[in-house]
Amino acid sequence: MRYTINMLSGAHKVKGQGVSSAYDEQVALARQLDEKFDVSENKLAMADITHYHTINPQYILTFPLAGLRGARVGYVHFLPETVDGSLHLWKPFQKAFYWYLLRFYKSMDYLVTVNPDFISHLAAYGIDPQKVTYIPNYVSSERFHPLPQDQISALRQQFGLEPDRFTVCCAGQLQTRKGIFDFIRLAERMPSFQFIWAGGFSFGNITEGYKEIKEKLENPPANLHFTGILEREQMNDFYNIGDVMFLPSYDELFPMTILEAMCCGKPILLRDIDIYKNILFDFYLKGNDLDDFEKQLRRLQEDPAFYQQACQMAQKGNAFYSKEHVLEMWDQFYSRVASDVQENRARHKQHRLTKGTNA
Repeated sequence: MRYTINMLSGAHKVKGQGVSSAYDEQVALARQLDEKFDVSENKLAMADITHYHTINPQYILTFPLAGLRGARVGYVHFLPETVDGSLHLWKPFQKAFYWYLLRFYKSMDYLVTVNPDFISHLAAYGIDPQKVTYIPNYVSSERFHPLPQDQISALRQQFGLEPDRFTVCCAGQLQTRKGIFDFIRLAERMPSFQFIWAGGFSFGNITEGYKEIKEKLENPPANLHFTGILEREQMNDFYNIGDVMFLPSYDELFPMTILEAMCCGKPILLRDIDIYKNILFDFYLKGNDLDDFEKQLRRLQEDPAFYQQACQMAQKGNAFYSKEHVLEMWDQFYSRVASDVQENRARHKQHRLTKGTNA
């Protein structure tokens, strides 16, 4: 018996943010379970499993139909505390939005988070941990992979970079939470390196730090380049032009950019924050401040053995989050949900029969 899964997402309406990338990869994985599941996208139809990837307000209208004979699955991409450093919202609207966000999660029969630490965060908001499942993000090695050095040199020139200069890249929305100001300060401190950031203001002027960041964009250091928002098809080229992927975020869930750069075999340098410890283990280099970051970057440039070790750490991370491993987790999860749906239907049918007999 094949069960139906209807994926609902509005992620592609906003360019340059990781939710749409995660959606594309997850749907592609789910379609590989075609012996068990028939996957559709954004259909107004009753399904065994309705999987909400975004929290669009209009989806509330689908809750009764989705829960009538099936199960509602919600993706947890953010919580109120992760929004705080991303968007600058009018206080009354912020309060209403946070209420709606948590109401949305509490309306789900099952929740999926890409970071196990978020299970305890959800519990603190009164959400039963038993209905939350951890399944990590995944990136296709067919889409993201290393390129030969001669091609990298040509690509650097296309991006306006010097072919042989040590290159530090970062990808993400331009917002305070991402550590953009530290990225800029580091470029100022290290003029012999070249820095490049792919991303923009996906949410316009409500982005946290919009005015201050925009001022920096208008007069950046000579060795710092901003590409703006790139299409996803361009991102494999982008990661390959870097010698290292450096993401100085103060708060994250599980950035797709890290997995994508790992697929390309690039060393990963991150701020030492707790959220990474249970998902990235020893796959990355870390630092707490500008001095730490500068020290790590200079060592990567000057010590070939250390650089190769850092590459191997990233490759180990890429292997850990393999397609086979993550696909098996989704298979187990969807199968469990489908089994619960079938049991609930049988129980309801038995209840109606018993009620009819008694009548």
